[in-house]
Amino acid sequence: MINDSTLYAPSLKLGAILKQKEKFITCAESCTGGWISKSITDVSGSANWFESGFITYSNRAKTDLLGVRSQTLELYGAVSHPVVQEMALGALRAASADYAIAISGIAGPDGGTIKQPIGTILFGFAAITGAYFSEDAHFKGNRDAVRCQAVYYALTTFLARFFPQTTL
Repeated sequence: MINDSTLYAPSLKLGAILKQKEKFITCAESCTGGWISKSITDVSGSANWFESGFITYSNRAKTDLLGVRSQTLELYGAVSHPVVQEMALGALRAASADYAIAISGIAGPDGGTIKQPIGTILFGFAAITGAYFSEDAHFKGNRDAVRCQAVYYALTTFLARFFPQTTL
């Protein structure tokens, strides 16, 4: 079972890499409500690679803080690849960071649909170099379990894609 102590290892690895490279990361979080940022800042010295994150739970916050276009939200919905892309790129700009992780999803216990059942989470990953990718995943369990799994997935996927030579 994934829990806060499980999240420490990828956060520690992330911090070591970013500190060594003198790079910064930011997060744009919706359904995780700041849990990725919390996991990163659980590591002592995280101010060396993390200055700020954004909790943009509402569509208005996504628009006001990250510059997500209201047309994108209306056309695709908050839990969509175009929205997490705009969240990640907006967070990069707003935080003047080198990397960004964005997350939006349906953690439950309600809000799911046939098309997007509870546990559907979308991730956006961006770098100031222009690299970008998004993924979606589906997690099982209660609200906390879904969110915790999503945080672990975000951290480990970021590491695997941007720093594939590292292992936990």
